[in-house]
This record gives sequence, C-alpha cells and structure tokens, in this order.
Amino acid sequence: MAAAALQSRTADFQAKLDKLLHEKSKFTDYLAIVEQKTGVRRLYIILGIASLLSLYLVIGYGAELLCNFIGFVYPAYVSVKAIESHDKDDDTKWLTYWVVFALFSVIEFFSDIFLSWFPFYWLAKCMLLLVCMAPIQNNGSTYIYQRIIRPVVLRSQKDIDETLDDFKDTARGAFNTAAGSASEAAAKVMADNAKMD
Repeated sequence: MAAAALQSRTADFQAKLDKLLHEKSKFTDYLAIVEQKTGVRRLYIILGIASLLSLYLVIGYGAELLCNFIGFVYPAYVSVKAIESHDKDDDTKWLTYWVVFALFSVIEFFSDIFLSWFPFYWLAKCMLLLVCMAPIQNNGSTYIYQRIIRPVVLRSQKDIDETLDDFKDTARGAFNTAAGSASEAAAKVMADNAKMD
C-alpha cells in the first residue's frame, strides 16, 4: 500500500515537472534543442542532471563549493533584481533567505569537524537551500525564519542592542584615540621636518 502511494506521488511529481519543462521560456527552448539532438525526453535530461549533481554532492571533490555555489548564484542575482525593483515583498523574501544562509554558514564554521563524518551533508544542505529559495510564498527560509530565528532575536533584542551600542561606543572611542594619536604623530613629523629645513 505504501509502495503504491509512493509510485502515485512519483508519477504525479514527474507529470508536474514534465508540464513545467514544456512551458515557454529560454531555458525550455534550450532543453527542446538538446531533446531534439539527443532524442532523450527533456524530463529525463533534467532528472539525469539532478541525479549526477546529487551523486557529486555525496562523493565528489569540492562538493562544498558546488553546494555553496548553488545556494549563492541564483539568490544573489534575484536579490540584485529585488533591490532594483520598487516592490518591497521581494526584498523581504530575499533578506529572509540571506539571514537563513548566514545562519547555516555560522553553524558550519563551528561544526565543520562533525560535518565531515556525515557523507550526505552537502546534498542535504543543497536540497534545503533549494527549498529555502523555492518560488512559493512560504518556502523553507520563511519557515526557518518564523519558527527559529525570529523568536530568538525578538526574545534577546534588547540585550543584543545594548551590546551593539556598547561595542559601537568602544569602537568609536578607539578610533578617535587612534586618529588623534596619528594626527599628533603626523604633526610632530611635519614639525621635525620643518626644523630640518
């Protein structure tokens, strides 16, 4: 019974993907050319490419680079488009994605030694990033932001703001002290040079 349900879902997914791959766009035009030259249905071409990428993300050298490339290039491009548009909703969508992407990056930095033991990590991360950038209203980044990041930040916002203000004051004081010392040193060098002339 479970196998029949899985087959039904797989067939449904393939039908939707095949329909999507036949919609008119530049990408599907290129797929049509490849389909015509190879004699292989475009659905199988895309599934083959996805399978090869998945396999590479599991056993390939540089899987981390490929995963981060996939998670960066398209979102960076549409983020630039969002900045240039007058619509605020797309800005919020892509800012949310980048907050989630940054959270993954920080977690990876501290857990890198453990991640090397998990062979499917880069494939799992890549799939999660694809879900986070999915062109739907409540994609993965919205879900992670609303359920995890937002509650933590809102709960700690006052403490974070106070810490940041203290840091800014300290940094401003250090910069002013360094700038004052540098200008005094420069004035002394100029005065010494003037005496030598």
